[in-house]
Amino acid sequence: MKRKDLILTGILLLMIGVTIGTLIALYSINKELAPLSEVRVTEINRSTDPFISDEALENSDARFLFRKIAEEVTPTVVYIEAIVPIEGTIPNDENHRFEEEDLEDDESIWDRLMPQRARTVGSGVLITSDGYILTNHHVVEGAVENGLNVVLSDKREYPAQMIGFDTSTDLAVIKINGTDLPKVTVGDSETIDVGEWVLAIGNPFRLRSTVTAGIVSALSRDVQIINDRMRIESFIQTDAAINKGNSGGALVNTSGQLVGINTAIASQTGTYQGYGFAVPSNLAIKVAQDIIEYGQVRRALLGVSIAAIDYNRAVEKGMETVRGVEILSVSRDGAASESGLISGDVVLRVNGVEVNEANQLQQQVAVLSPGENVRLTILRDGDIFDREVPLKLQEPEEIPEIAANEENLIPNEIPEGNNGGIEYKEFELGFRLIGIANPEDPAEQDIYVHHVYKYSEAWNRGMREDHQITEIDGKKVENLGRLEELLTQNLTSNRSVTLRYKDDEGASGYIRLEKDQ
Repeated sequence: MKRKDLILTGILLLMIGVTIGTLIALYSINKELAPLSEVRVTEINRSTDPFISDEALENSDARFLFRKIAEEVTPTVVYIEAIVPIEGTIPNDENHRFEEEDLEDDESIWDRLMPQRARTVGSGVLITSDGYILTNHHVVEGAVENGLNVVLSDKREYPAQMIGFDTSTDLAVIKINGTDLPKVTVGDSETIDVGEWVLAIGNPFRLRSTVTAGIVSALSRDVQIINDRMRIESFIQTDAAINKGNSGGALVNTSGQLVGINTAIASQTGTYQGYGFAVPSNLAIKVAQDIIEYGQVRRALLGVSIAAIDYNRAVEKGMETVRGVEILSVSRDGAASESGLISGDVVLRVNGVEVNEANQLQQQVAVLSPGENVRLTILRDGDIFDREVPLKLQEPEEIPEIAANEENLIPNEIPEGNNGGIEYKEFELGFRLIGIANPEDPAEQDIYVHHVYKYSEAWNRGMREDHQITEIDGKKVENLGRLEELLTQNLTSNRSVTLRYKDDEGASGYIRLEKDQ
């Protein structure tokens, strides 16, 4: 072989060797990195650090501050369209039953008879970069299969799927398939105060990415708008303009952090009148994380019925100031009972946070998880002490369905008035009582709860069938007539009444009912 050929052959072999070595090296690197590239982490940003310092905030012009917040947060707020069926389009009777072959030749008839659908709109907040969106349940409730669509602020569109929802807080989580999506930074809703500036970002009246400004008007509002027996309402109230379509959108502070999910308005016209309400971010994110991780909310249970202390009750208990939340009854085998709490105890603080309304205590417990300890500051007989309570898991409760018109229906077999020593009476706060005459003294009756209407005031306050009513505001009730007299008098003068009862196991408790103003 010639010298020239030997040199060329050597160069060729060297190049082949370098190429093979490079390929092996690249394969090794890719083999090591491949598992990492496939890992997708769902993470929610939480921070109490402002992106604008306090000093800069004091010296800044509000116009430029709001512009900065809008630039940071608007990309994380999405527009949601949900397609929902309109029930009752075709009457369900013998005159409206058709076979498909009867309609094949007349598409217009088929179109008219097909169940109609409506398109509802609202807002949502991206809380993770891989597409989890927090919104209100009422925005996406009842959406048909493949009937959820999300549009980002940059006009990218995605189909979405329902991950889960929680009716007690009117929150839901949906998901779109995306990567490196903008996500909101979640703040601490416990740190906001009345009078602080906040911005509401959403899509009112289909007007995409609308930003409005206002202040925090009040905290811990219970406006009874969530139709659920276990509802938790401790809303942030704001006068930032909120309208239809804002539901599920973001309420953010001057640090650009999410402090609430805009949920409802109070209005006589159906549009903005200065009263908007948002679910606090601490509660909303707890709900969202549970839904993402477990598919449902794992709610911690204290095992008590409660009512806020008012002036009259504070005087009765010898309290110097009106404060705290009274424990009216304690569930047997519940967390509170096992920790030594009793009826009549007054909860002053939960984990160091003062509570003066029942919904404030509910919220403080709702942000915790089953198994966690909660520290309650208790007032009992003039003494104040702390008690650590390990919270239990609230088991799902099966609620019997009722007829759609049950609120106005008294069964024919249960007439009002006396019927052979048994008397029935309906009350406007949502319950029916039965009075059973005492054989030794017909003027006296044992009074039991015969029925409680679902979602009524009585139901929401914990009244249940077979409770025996013994007292009203500390006064013994001998019969239904006396009970009705006391109930009417106290609701007229105080707008509230406290009933003492015994359950089917003989344990005593209290239920406080309030009449709407």
